[in-house]
Amino acid sequence: MNKIAAIITDIQRADAINIVHFDVNGQTMCMMALELDEQLTIGTKVKVGSKATNIALAQKRVETISISNQLEVTITGINMGTLLCSVSFDFEGQCWESVITRDSALRMQLAVDAKIVALIKSSELSIVEAI
Repeated sequence: MNKIAAIITDIQRADAINIVHFDVNGQTMCMMALELDEQLTIGTKVKVGSKATNIALAQKRVETISISNQLEVTITGINMGTLLCSVSFDFEGQCWESVITRDSALRMQLAVDAKIVALIKSSELSIVEAI
């Protein structure tokens, strides 16, 4: 699982749903959760994470899309398989990974050192631990 340190900057609660906003070195992330530990408050330092298979990639930011987390990253490695492709990228000093189809990687003409955008739905981000 990909993980990175973050600070909770906002929590919105309604019914049994929580929307949590984080700051990761100036980049904003957002998570949707049905359950949230009551001890997590604004200012709490946490590690947030996402599975590699839950991260899509784009050449640039997309303003008209419902995906909340659009992270500016730099490709550090590409491992092309027969059907799938593992793309490693630097996200604020941490090595993260996305697994996409080989066809998508070829169509996008991904290359090491290219600047791209990692896309993560707010429902696919989680708090791994409080730190």
